[in-house]
Amino acid sequence: MDEKREIRNTAFQVQVTGEEEEKRTVEGYALLFGVSSDGLSFEEVIERGALDGVIEKSDVFALLNHNQNRGILARCTNGKGSLSLSVDSKGLKYRFEAPKTALGEELLENIRRGEISVSSFCFDVKKDAWEKKSDGVWKRTISKIGNLYDIAPVYNAAYSKTSVYMRGKEQAEAEFVRQNNENLEEYYSNIEKSLNI
Repeated sequence: MDEKREIRNTAFQVQVTGEEEEKRTVEGYALLFGVSSDGLSFEEVIERGALDGVIEKSDVFALLNHNQNRGILARCTNGKGSLSLSVDSKGLKYRFEAPKTALGEELLENIRRGEISVSSFCFDVKKDAWEKKSDGVWKRTISKIGNLYDIAPVYNAAYSKTSVYMRGKEQAEAEFVRQNNENLEEYYSNIEKSLNI
């Protein structure tokens, strides 16, 4: 996987809907705005507006467990295709008809049995900000997603630990240390000036 890509999970339920006897419509939320992450070593929030213009320029696959080697469930290219993606006040909603393939049947059966109940998405970040909160926990606010690569109903809701967000956190920590050092130097310089040293 490209080292700039990150994967996050959403606890919002994946479900099968439809009015026909054989329900094949799969829908859920791949990401939620304004909701703090769970399971990372830091807090992460995606702002509303972070997806503005992203769907229209992305080639997004619906995959089972982010595994393209098994085949695809649906696809949205530049906002069109068998995968419907829509952004509302809650987040990124997806919807597709499960294909009549072994992969599609596996997905439907496992959603019905409750084996698959959460969604995930793969993305990269165009703009974010890091801050160290008063409790010592780092907070990352994502204000702009660069690209959306896939959405995935997943078996396991474990977050990935990619090099990108760790590198971003390390840069924020280094900046925090640098700023504190500058503040200390300024503090001591002011003391020396006041004492005429």
